[in-house]
Amino acid sequence: MLVLVLKLTLAPTLVATATRVARLLGHRAGGLVGGLPVVAAPVVLIYAVEQGDAFARDAAAAGALGLISLVGFCVAYAAVARRAGYVAALAAGWLAFGLATALLSAIEPPLAVNVALALLAIGAAAWLLARATAGAAPLPPSQTGDLLAWRLGITAALVLGLTAAAHGLPAHLAGLLAPFPIITAVLAGFTHAHAGSEAAVELLGGLVPALVCFLAFFAVLAATLTALSGPVAFGLATVAALGLWACLVAATRRPR
Repeated sequence: MLVLVLKLTLAPTLVATATRVARLLGHRAGGLVGGLPVVAAPVVLIYAVEQGDAFARDAAAAGALGLISLVGFCVAYAAVARRAGYVAALAAGWLAFGLATALLSAIEPPLAVNVALALLAIGAAAWLLARATAGAAPLPPSQTGDLLAWRLGITAALVLGLTAAAHGLPAHLAGLLAPFPIITAVLAGFTHAHAGSEAAVELLGGLVPALVCFLAFFAVLAATLTALSGPVAFGLATVAALGLWACLVAATRRPR
């Protein structure tokens, strides 16, 4: 029952929070909230509960590598969103994620290499998205309806589908699927539909740099799980992710 509650509450809560932040502070701020690993963290926790700490440790290491696929989703979505609607952009993003995951499933580098590759991908994508929005004034928060109930329902359904599909997979592939773009797709798609493509690109421009928090969670968990107790390892990983996120928030609030 606890596992089901986690699946149905954590990710929708983050979507609701990011939606509210975007309405108050703008799309980039909403993307910054959406970069937190509130889907992936419970997914890996479920792996630990159902299949053991060693499985979850290996999945976390693969999850760090799988962030490359999530970055691919964001870049593909932003590229197509400028030329087409949200349906085509979502299809392009999920295709990019699937292709990248298929390629990465054939390799199992050590954790340090996974972290380095993910950092390079996040840095390159953040630079590309910054260039895409360079010179443009931040868009005002959307005043249209945000269909929050639909956002929450779709998010919960995708979380249930992901965890069901990952059951029985090897740890490496299960970990690669942990960063599946659930919150990212919901936020980008609804923002695109209601506020336009530029707003969606701006949101992704805030979300991609925040993926370093995602990476910190996976890296710390993979390095400490089995060496330390499960609660301690998950606690350290959560503190690392939230601490890095707080630094990002502080940096974005500094006057330029």
